[in-house]
Amino acid sequence: MKLAFYGGGELHDNDPLNEQVIHLSGTKKPKITFIPSTSYEGELDFFDYVTNFRRHGLKRFMYFPIDVPYDHVLLDEAFDSDVIHLGGGNTYYFLNWLRKTKMITRLKKYVKEGGVLTGLSAGGIIMTPDITTAGYPHFDKDDNEDGIRNLKALNLVKFDFFPHYRNSKKYDKELSRESGLIERPLYAIPDGSGIVVNGENITFCGKSWMFLKGKKTILK
Repeated sequence: MKLAFYGGGELHDNDPLNEQVIHLSGTKKPKITFIPSTSYEGELDFFDYVTNFRRHGLKRFMYFPIDVPYDHVLLDEAFDSDVIHLGGGNTYYFLNWLRKTKMITRLKKYVKEGGVLTGLSAGGIIMTPDITTAGYPHFDKDDNEDGIRNLKALNLVKFDFFPHYRNSKKYDKELSRESGLIERPLYAIPDGSGIVVNGENITFCGKSWMFLKGKKTILK
């Protein structure tokens, strides 16, 4: 299993993590498919993503929104990539469309067969057991306008992922409380940092924190 979780940030902030993703792919110039959380202004996120990775010499990219009609030829081409990236945005909306298009099963198969799956913010949350972390803190959470009740996601890892983390009492109060409700660790990742999963190994890129049963620990 090869995964990468992006906490967020500006283009240049994620260069070290991008290099690790390229390394995970097993080729110097992987083909990458970008799946945005929504087709609305998704091209802008794709442009930024491509601009960043072109700095690493990459040239093969595919834009594949799933909340607009597409054919099976495009679908097969999208999954014939070395890396698939799940973009950021509204986690509830994104999960809803991944279910509607039956992408959950296909993404799991892609990872099982050795493909590299990466996600930024919402895209990373969707790779965990469920999307609970999209619902807090109360002052900075996704709106569940689709009324999603089943929060189960890809369940590729045994930890929770909290992107855009800020090391402050305001965030820590809610993350400590929420981590006390679960058994697995909750990794709090600020912009410019990330998590890399390669088989059984988990490494952290940049400053990272863990909340476990209400207690906070700095990891790097």
